[in-house]
Amino acid sequence: MAQRKVPLALAGLCVLVLQAWAQLDISMEDRVEGLLGETAEIPCIYNTSQPLGSLTLQWFVRAPGSKHREQIYYKDKNGESVTANTDYTDRIRVSNAIDSTVGNSILTITGLRIKDEQEVVCEVHGNTDIKEGHTNLLVFNTPTPPSVIKGSYTSTEKEEKEEIASCEVNNAYPAPNITWYKNSTPLHPAFHNMKMENALTTNPSGLITAHSVLFLQVVKEDKEALFYCEVSYFTPGGTNMMESELFNIEVHYPTTQVTIRRENPTELVKEGDSVEFICEGDGSPQPIFIFEHNNEPLEAESGFLFLENVMRSNSGVYKCMSLDGLDSTNSLELMVNYLDPVVITPEDSPHMVIQGQDVSLTCNALSSLPTHTRWYQDGSVLEDSHTLNLHNLSYDMSGSYGCEVYVPSLPELKRQNSVLIIVTGKPELVQEVAMTLLDGEGLVNLNCSAIGHPTPNITWNISHNQTILDEWITRTDYTILSVITVSVTADFTASCVVVNELGSAEASRHITASEIRRPAATTAPPTTTTTTTSTGATKDTKEGSGVIIAVIIILILLLAILGSVLYFLYKKGKIPCGRSGKQDLTKEKSSKDDVVVEMKSSRSEEAVLLQGVNGEKKSPSGQ
Repeated sequence: MAQRKVPLALAGLCVLVLQAWAQLDISMEDRVEGLLGETAEIPCIYNTSQPLGSLTLQWFVRAPGSKHREQIYYKDKNGESVTANTDYTDRIRVSNAIDSTVGNSILTITGLRIKDEQEVVCEVHGNTDIKEGHTNLLVFNTPTPPSVIKGSYTSTEKEEKEEIASCEVNNAYPAPNITWYKNSTPLHPAFHNMKMENALTTNPSGLITAHSVLFLQVVKEDKEALFYCEVSYFTPGGTNMMESELFNIEVHYPTTQVTIRRENPTELVKEGDSVEFICEGDGSPQPIFIFEHNNEPLEAESGFLFLENVMRSNSGVYKCMSLDGLDSTNSLELMVNYLDPVVITPEDSPHMVIQGQDVSLTCNALSSLPTHTRWYQDGSVLEDSHTLNLHNLSYDMSGSYGCEVYVPSLPELKRQNSVLIIVTGKPELVQEVAMTLLDGEGLVNLNCSAIGHPTPNITWNISHNQTILDEWITRTDYTILSVITVSVTADFTASCVVVNELGSAEASRHITASEIRRPAATTAPPTTTTTTTSTGATKDTKEGSGVIIAVIIILILLLAILGSVLYFLYKKGKIPCGRSGKQDLTKEKSSKDDVVVEMKSSRSEEAVLLQGVNGEKKSPSGQ
């Protein structure tokens, strides 16, 4: 019995070894991933001791949760075929390779669709065994970027959570996840006073739309917070994410405090400026505001008050009040600075001052701010002082004196005024009777000039019937110059009399005929007598009276003799006739300093005279 059992044991062992050598072995990946519309390759590797060409290979697909599987490919020793009339008929191809005892079959699916996400089965039939492998085909699609729609507003006064915003992504597969963030911190119901409502919608194409709504009980600080949503989605080989744009939410909360400020100008305000007031509350939205000035209501836009061309009457307290029921107010005081017109005392202009006197000018201007005063004349600064003192006034000190009052702290605030000072006085001779010989026998020019105000007049007294051929007069506001041409036939005395309202002055010169007939010779210095007469009576002395009477008697005798001689010569035809007719007179007012003279020559019977610019020419008759 024992001998018979040994062969039987050896035979059973051989059977077991042969069965192990003939067993099939299939290897497939657990999952293969692909993007929607692209291509997926699913390998199936198998080995056996049997001839590989004698094996049968089939590919199947099975929908998730289904027990039924659908054949899409078949291959045996007689050939291969793609199953007709399936969803894969035109989209698959299978490549098969054999290497010794190892076979490799690769199923390629093009144009991946969402419904291609199924279990793929590779089944191999041997002579004594059937083996199959399984791979899950996963399809992915990248969603569109997330879009956010904000709610209108939320209020801190509501106790329930309000909708803040919604976030949506489209065309995702598989379904994405949406997370909300506030200032880079993810929001979670367990840690924040919030909630989310999420929804997924599958489109006919199989793609998914994810929608999430954020509800939050807001606080005042949320007005500065930045919110966004983050979308996590699956891709072959991992997970990616996208973020929406950052956004703020509109948070409404009541006003508890009101502020008022002056926007323009921010510095000192002066009359004529435009002023802007802005009123704001610490609430949101801003309440309706009203303005008051010194407790009087003003018409203005809510929160904005514009005052154009303000005056000092606009100074005072400006109050801003909100009308949200909380009686919030604030106020601001406005000072409109001013500078009144400048007043110069004495106030009369022109101000008449007698020559040699002193005058004190005071400049005043009422202002809301400290002022500074400056005096000037002809663009030159005289002194910085409230009062200008002028001493021992002379004619050249006449003119306009300007005064400027300005505010150092507000340079734009300044005013000016001026006063005209006119220095008056009796005439004074500037040039006594001067003589110039002319080119002509017996012709001479006599000059006389004076200064005074009012401008004096000059008259000439010529003795012994000497003829005045012409007279030229030049005037300014203060000076006068008279030049006459005299035809000299005998010794004579020329007197220049200067007169104005305040007095008179007189100068005389005795001229002999002999010195006139020697034009080449230098005339001796004249003996000139000057007499100044005031408007009051002249005080005579006993000694002066006798001298004057003697001079008068001598002059009368000389005049009688001269008259006889002239009459005799006239009868003999020795004295030519004088000019007749009148000459044109031209008078123009000239400035105080415009006195220019020049030498002119004419015929022997006419004069050449030193004439001032804008001069005045008179005929001998004085007309």
